[in-house]
Amino acid sequence: MGSERKADWNTLSGIPLPLSLNQDDAVADLPPAGHPPYTRGIHETMYRSRLWTMRQYAGFSSAEATNERFKLLLERGQMGLSVAFDLPTQLGLDADDELSFGEVGKVGVSISSVEDMKLLFDGIPLDAVSTSMTINAPAMVLLAMYIVTAEEQGASMTDLKGTIQNDILKEYIARGTYVFPPAQSMRLITDIFEFCAEHVPKWNTISISGYHIREAGSTAIQEVAFTLANALAYVEAAVATGLEIDTFAPRLSFFFNCHNDFFEEIAKFRAARTLWHDLMKQRYDPKNPKSTMLRFHTQVAGVSLTAQQPLNNVARVTIQALAAVLGGTQSLHTNSYDEALGLPTEASATVALRTQQIIAEESGVADTVDPIAGSWHVEQLTRKIYDAATALIDEIEEKGGALSAIEQGWQQQEIHLSAYQYLNEIEKNQRNIVGVNYGTMDEIEDISIMKTDATLGERQTERLTQLRSSRNNDAVSQALDSIRKAAGTDENLFPLVIEAVRLRATLGEIITAMKDKFGTYMAPSGF
Repeated sequence: MGSERKADWNTLSGIPLPLSLNQDDAVADLPPAGHPPYTRGIHETMYRSRLWTMRQYAGFSSAEATNERFKLLLERGQMGLSVAFDLPTQLGLDADDELSFGEVGKVGVSISSVEDMKLLFDGIPLDAVSTSMTINAPAMVLLAMYIVTAEEQGASMTDLKGTIQNDILKEYIARGTYVFPPAQSMRLITDIFEFCAEHVPKWNTISISGYHIREAGSTAIQEVAFTLANALAYVEAAVATGLEIDTFAPRLSFFFNCHNDFFEEIAKFRAARTLWHDLMKQRYDPKNPKSTMLRFHTQVAGVSLTAQQPLNNVARVTIQALAAVLGGTQSLHTNSYDEALGLPTEASATVALRTQQIIAEESGVADTVDPIAGSWHVEQLTRKIYDAATALIDEIEEKGGALSAIEQGWQQQEIHLSAYQYLNEIEKNQRNIVGVNYGTMDEIEDISIMKTDATLGERQTERLTQLRSSRNNDAVSQALDSIRKAAGTDENLFPLVIEAVRLRATLGEIITAMKDKFGTYMAPSGF
């Protein structure tokens, strides 16, 4: 993991700090960090050797505007990039599609072609930075654009590091930005697994997300169970295509929420790590230890942020980020205090990043591996979450697995019931939310709200018109026909998509070619 961050490890008073609790201490029955089942962390020295990646999620308006924000965050100490795409991009629509009207650049950056992607990363060498992209249904196309952008910078795809979310099952469960039917969506995911295992070996090909499941209203236990059940479905789909477990499982990654219950969240991460190891070992017996390691990114709970007294959110974010670090996260995004009101401003985004830096450099929590281990409360919570999540996964398996249960609407219904119960508790004052139903007061509006460029849609439309007039349209048509034909076979689509992107086919054109064969999907009513 690299050299140690400090020359010595002491408290402010000079008391020496051990690397970890040893075998004579209260957690003697637990193997140390870096050893199966990884309850205490996936690396022996954890943050002593290298801090978690501070990966702030950013994206708004145009590629140029987001590029400026990326450079600002990198200049102020961010370690990796995380891209938020606007809603049309997430749904595989070009900015000039009539369905995109009014949504271009609103909740993320607008990317319709590789030319947009090149502007997004202008001046940022892609072989020297790690990038995460929150994109699902059109994940293959956006990753292809990233690869081509890197190539045109002079970098090889073998050098690229990062993660693509590529988790479609949670879209059917909790988020809704799906395009294709489930079976065809799973095919795209396994095509990405196969291609990247050989050609983009440092890339995490999926980030299996519990975050959005939790944001939709699940409990911590449901978040663990539904996420790991989805992960098992991806593993099973990949194995069914003939992929060996150790060719893709080491590049699986996870994405969790960190909510307000401090100790439950710490225990949740420890339980999830242990449970994933056990599930993979029992079902597939991989030979590569990394195939059983649960590596995860954390984002603090957006749903916990309040529009009332927004500066209180700084405290919420700090507590949640601290729990994620004590739980052993590999990377972390801290929300900005103004996100219940609008997109983060430069000032609020800086405070969010500084929150992580203060935890890392001033609090001392990163100086010892799993420092809260041995706490009776944390250890029993870890065991209870493990057992309860296991029982839920067994229930999903009885329904035919995650995909079958999704088609029955089971996870969706369970989340709705949990969300309803939580809301009832707040409305009946059984649960206090400061500024909402407790500690309320008259407020004076003094928070700057960031506004997006209302003319962006028109400018993106003009850019796409210029692109289509300057490219070789015959070559683009042939490339799209190749994708359309291959979609009806077992041929891996990824190389064909990369070639289409090189020729300047747009996101919407490539997705439309796939729709011609795959069709689209609408959830049954009532889910």
